[in-house]
Amino acid sequence: MTVLAVGLLIAVLVVAVARPRGLPEATAAVPAAAVVVVVGLLSPGAAWEEIVELGPTVGFLAAVLVLAHLADAEGVFTWAGSLLRREGLFGRVFGIAAVTTAVLSLDATVVLLTPVVVRAAKRLRVAAAPAAYACAHLANSASLLLPVSNLTNLLAVGATDLSFLRFAALMTLPWLAVLAVEYVGLRWVFRRDLRPSEPLPDDGPREPVPAFALVVLALTLVGFGVASPLGVEPVWVAVGGVVVLGVRSVIARRTSVPRLVGAASPLFCLFVLALGVVVAAVGAQGLGGLLGSLVGGLGTGLGGLLAVAAIAAVLANVVNNLPATLLLLAALGPAPAPVVVLAMLIGVGVGPNLTYVGSLATLLWRRVMLAEGVAPSLSRFTVAGLVTTPAALVVGTVALWAVA
Repeated sequence: MTVLAVGLLIAVLVVAVARPRGLPEATAAVPAAAVVVVVGLLSPGAAWEEIVELGPTVGFLAAVLVLAHLADAEGVFTWAGSLLRREGLFGRVFGIAAVTTAVLSLDATVVLLTPVVVRAAKRLRVAAAPAAYACAHLANSASLLLPVSNLTNLLAVGATDLSFLRFAALMTLPWLAVLAVEYVGLRWVFRRDLRPSEPLPDDGPREPVPAFALVVLALTLVGFGVASPLGVEPVWVAVGGVVVLGVRSVIARRTSVPRLVGAASPLFCLFVLALGVVVAAVGAQGLGGLLGSLVGGLGTGLGGLLAVAAIAAVLANVVNNLPATLLLLAALGPAPAPVVVLAMLIGVGVGPNLTYVGSLATLLWRRVMLAEGVAPSLSRFTVAGLVTTPAALVVGTVALWAVA
């Protein structure tokens, strides 16, 4: 039965990664979840419990995806692109990508910011690789800061008693430490591309500031911090931001209700729910116990935290960061030490920068790059990952240990 459970998970991940004929990720995940229940790998009650537990997190994911779409419709990313200048282009992209990932989640950085960055580089006649690869890396590693920055964070924070503000306070220093490693490492890897080799055109005009949208996004972010101590689920704060921006955008015909529904990615949300059921079956069939024996007794000292981060990073690159998070949370038990959970998040957040398959965001980034006519290089991606990822894992975990 263990072999069947692992085989179903592998099949789900292969389809999600390859997406044959453009089929959605849910194509294999939903039937696999059904098989899990039908053959008895997981009882119907346990499967339903998993879906109910994931429901608020997936609802929040949908709301944030719509919020990012509305920010784009209101011109936030067009405006951000107009801020990019040939002088200091890499640094500006780095800063914008870090903030975008932290506030609007990694999907916004991959789907909305990356095309803007690539087009800006073409307009300025500079190499697109440094800034584009920075978007790929920061879509993963810059997602450490807030519970809302990454789906893995949302899944993990529910296993702790950390509030929104406490999570952010503990992860600020690790986030800054990881960003410092990424900045230095990526600048070194792409040092030749960062030297202009020909006369450059004018930077072009700047777009007007989308003040209303920026204010709504800022207030939504503040709302996350205020709502957490009150016991209000973050999904309702995100929905509030969606309603305010959505009404304005629909009335102004910048978007439409069908496009808002599409932006919520209902099939991807269904994929996450089905994947949760499949991963729960894998854990129930023995893999959870194996992982529990690996991470259960590591403790909260520096050595233990480094080991947890390393195990999480390796697992993310084997089975993808989302299943890795679900498996590790189950392995850590019902009441894990918050600092151990945060070390795990550093592993599943930073670790995927080693390989394309480490996270769905990186795979999506690759498709975005191909659509923009800039084929990413596996060798350059691998070199950039080897230069930055191990160091970022260590530095980020040491920073966490120092503040916890």
